[in-house]
Amino acid sequence: MTSNTKHLIISVLLTIFIIGFGAAGYMIIEGWDVFDAVYMTVITISTVGYSEVHEISKIGRVFTVFLVFAGVGFCIYVAGSVVQFMVEGQIRSILGRRRLDKKIDRLKNHYIICGYGRIGRVLCKNIKRKPIDLVVIEKNKDMAHIMDEDGVLYITGDAADEATLIRAGIKQAKSLIAVLATDVDNVFLVLTARQLNPDLYIIARASLEEVKSKLRAAGANKVESPYEIGAVSMAQRILRPTVTSFLDQAFDYNEKNIHMEEMFVSASSNLVNVMLKDSDIRQNCNLIIIAIKKSDDDMLFNPSFESVIKAGDTLIAVGEDANLQKLAQILNPQVGKKQ
Repeated sequence: MTSNTKHLIISVLLTIFIIGFGAAGYMIIEGWDVFDAVYMTVITISTVGYSEVHEISKIGRVFTVFLVFAGVGFCIYVAGSVVQFMVEGQIRSILGRRRLDKKIDRLKNHYIICGYGRIGRVLCKNIKRKPIDLVVIEKNKDMAHIMDEDGVLYITGDAADEATLIRAGIKQAKSLIAVLATDVDNVFLVLTARQLNPDLYIIARASLEEVKSKLRAAGANKVESPYEIGAVSMAQRILRPTVTSFLDQAFDYNEKNIHMEEMFVSASSNLVNVMLKDSDIRQNCNLIIIAIKKSDDDMLFNPSFESVIKAGDTLIAVGEDANLQKLAQILNPQVGKKQ
């Protein structure tokens, strides 16, 4: 709780106390009812100058003089607390927005998530487990405090608006994920994003099957349906419970025993042009290489021990997280140094 908030709470408590104190005094001294006593207290401490409710005795006048002096100091304190709370709150909001904008301006090869609803929030939570930069665009301003709590960089505005996308750094971004509430909004967003950055990798959400073709025509590289994915996942849990249990463990970041990860092979790696049997990945990192994706997108499942690791390949490995990180640094030493 900030000091300004404490002052505001104190002001509210003081207001209740002094009004109650003044009303009780008039009720005891003058014998007035509650309404007249409260009314007299309010017009006295606020010094508005209205006439007295009833004729006041000498003791009542002494009490009123005391209440006036106390009320003036009280009103000054309350007014100061309220103004300070409002002004400093606005300044803090402005400075916070500027800090966010500066961080966003420095981003390159980042991800833009359009929509922070149920899907968007879960999506960001999972992406943030990796050292990946992302920016959220959310139209609903009421979600700002939630995004602040979640610690994500965000912009409040219409994701389909060109100015908003430019503010999010779309021309320097690596990928955009469209998970807005409706298919119409996602189609228009994909069209706008593709025009602003022809090289952008775009993933879009589709609620209806017939919308998928429209999203692809608009420029989406990949279209996913959460409902279809959910249904397929449920079917797999029935048909292949052991396989799905293994995959759940492999993709659960809280699981320490086993993970599945993909790692890019850079030209600076010492394993470039080395066969798997000579790479010592199994011996040094205690990992299993289950597939190699070649630079031309050809996928080698269960590669033989004579398969050669090439620059531009992507290795898919299974093992403990610490060992996966060790291999990732060997395969891409430059990224390891940055981290």
